[in-house]
Amino acid sequence: MSLRATPGTRLALLHGSGQVMAATVDLHSIGGDAQPMLDAIHEPQLLQLLKATKALGTPQVMEIEGQRWVGLHTQIDIGLGTTLDLLQMLPFDELAAEARQRALYFIGMAVALALLLLPLGWAAGKAIGRSINLLRERSLRIARFDFTGAPLPPSRVSEVGELSQAVQHMGGTIEAFLSLTESLATEPEVERMLQLVLEQLTQATQSEAAAVYLWDAPSACMQHAAQAGSVASSLPERFTYPPLHDAGAGATASGSIQRLDFELRGRQGGLQGLLVLEFKADVAHEDAAFHRFARRLSGMLAVAIETRQLLESQRRLFDAIIQLMADAIDAKSPYTGGHCERVPQMAIEFADRLHAASDGPYANFRMNENERYAFHLGAWLHDCGKVTSPEHIVDKATKLEVIRNRIHEVRLRFEILWRDAELAAARGALSAEQLRARQLQLHDDFAFVANCNLGGEFLSDESIAKLQSIGAQGWQRHFDDRLGLSAAELRQLDALRPKAPALPAMEALLADLPEHRIPWGDDRPAVEAGDPRNKYGFDMKLPPYQQNLGELHNLCIRRGTLTDEDRFKINDHMVQTYIMLKGLPWPAGLEQVPELAATHHERLDGKGYPRRIPGERLGVLDRVMAICDVFEALTAADRP
Repeated sequence: MSLRATPGTRLALLHGSGQVMAATVDLHSIGGDAQPMLDAIHEPQLLQLLKATKALGTPQVMEIEGQRWVGLHTQIDIGLGTTLDLLQMLPFDELAAEARQRALYFIGMAVALALLLLPLGWAAGKAIGRSINLLRERSLRIARFDFTGAPLPPSRVSEVGELSQAVQHMGGTIEAFLSLTESLATEPEVERMLQLVLEQLTQATQSEAAAVYLWDAPSACMQHAAQAGSVASSLPERFTYPPLHDAGAGATASGSIQRLDFELRGRQGGLQGLLVLEFKADVAHEDAAFHRFARRLSGMLAVAIETRQLLESQRRLFDAIIQLMADAIDAKSPYTGGHCERVPQMAIEFADRLHAASDGPYANFRMNENERYAFHLGAWLHDCGKVTSPEHIVDKATKLEVIRNRIHEVRLRFEILWRDAELAAARGALSAEQLRARQLQLHDDFAFVANCNLGGEFLSDESIAKLQSIGAQGWQRHFDDRLGLSAAELRQLDALRPKAPALPAMEALLADLPEHRIPWGDDRPAVEAGDPRNKYGFDMKLPPYQQNLGELHNLCIRRGTLTDEDRFKINDHMVQTYIMLKGLPWPAGLEQVPELAATHHERLDGKGYPRRIPGERLGVLDRVMAICDVFEALTAADRP
């Protein structure tokens, strides 16, 4: 057949019934008058193409008997309602022979041209390779988060030069962005943070200048806070800014410099301030991608400002609450008013002086900002446990004072003895001289008791014996002492005296009655070293009773006005201070506040309270607190 594309091409034209109407082989050599079927002409390539399942008209590459063939099966419509199948199989080698010849020709031409241009190509390739190698090294450094290095040298190849500038700009932008993020996250001071952020923001956005205004809600004004670069002089220090309903950005232009204003809004949408960016009017800054990038940076800045302001507000609130507590404690007692304010002021100044010392034993003593703030809090909270201290004990100015001074009750008993003496004289049991002597004795005895009630530096054994002698005198009670008692008082009296004595009953002038001794009961505090409930390491001696109101017991106090029970109740404010503060979730850096607040009654000899901490375990700030607390207490003019 003359349709062969190559000498080895196999062709066959098939009738719809499968008979071969024409082929590249001689059909007469096969024998017979009828037209043969395809499998009878011994053309395996054409037979395999006929059996293939791919779509008609689609070229197919086949491997047949170790040789590659390209086959095409098409159908021909002859217009008589019948279609003929045309099968073509071309040897791949013959089909590509001409292409190979052309390829060899062009390869030869390319080799010849390359040999001619080799010296020039070598020089150009070396230059390009050096630039690309520098680009590769810079890219690897950027991949390792190393943004340092000298600027890349210029390249004679414009594309390489542009790529070098792009890589260098990318590294600078990433470094500026990371520095900006670090400043947003770590810098605690708002003003310092804004200054750092603006410097990095101008670099990251390739801007000429940037400025930040903070929103002052009371005056409805924007107040200038920080700037970087040469901001246009038209920007004022303060200006009225009506808040918009929706956060947005405004653009203005002046010559070759453009300006964008971004509202800074926090998480809740509240207005925080205004970010002003000034940049050259070029293609890069006109791109919408730059506007989106700048808007996202302004959002990060707004959240950072809001966070700093919230932290500062919370700190001011925390300090105000602490000072409120200190003022409330001082207000409880007219005798200790101002103590909770004077001690922290003195202690903080004392600690700052030690921190500033450049010579002497405290030349190496230093406090960081967290340690100083922790000491500030500990100093202001050093007596917070006094909210649990009963005022009548804190303010106990006389020995017989409870809620009121019981010397009045004792005086009434002396009045009764005075009346008894007068009645005895009226009945003739006492002479006028004996009555006068008795009355003088009562005057002297009461004056002595009243003087002992005031307290002092020392009460001698002789004075104690005299008090006991005076107190042994009797007076007659005619009224039931169970009337008018609270339910708790009555239960206690029934437990101690189930049967009331018959009236009239004799009472001692100064008595230590069983009902004067209030037991601990379920209120026993866990402050003793061996108490299994003691989880804070307290080591205090517990008095036998919660309170002892005995009249002789109180009047016989040798120094001051406090009994052992009263003294424990006052000392217990250290226990309560420590328990209260240890129960708070202190953040990192402030964990030492409970110790700083609750160790100022410890002593160097280990005999202080509430934990008997020895001197070697007391830090410098613990000692500062102890010194200031004692000094203020001894020198305060408002102490009794």
